[in-house]
Amino acid sequence: MTHFTTTVHVDGMTCGHCVSSVTEELEAIDGVESVSVDLKAGGVSEVTIDSNRKIKHEAISEAVAEAGYLVVANDA
Repeated sequence: MTHFTTTVHVDGMTCGHCVSSVTEELEAIDGVESVSVDLKAGGVSEVTIDSNRKIKHEAISEAVAEAGYLVVANDA
């Protein structure tokens, strides 16, 4: 079985509720198996998505936006 890991950076998360919101939206994407967040409160947090297929960046950005946050460039 093929396995993919995608890492994105999300701006604006400050607490556990933020992490839960982003995780819930990302886990709703077809193929996503797990989500882990390295929370940097008030800064740019690293979000790692494990999936059984390649997930389009647009789908990730849309899910994060649905939770109320923004995917930013890795050098942010």
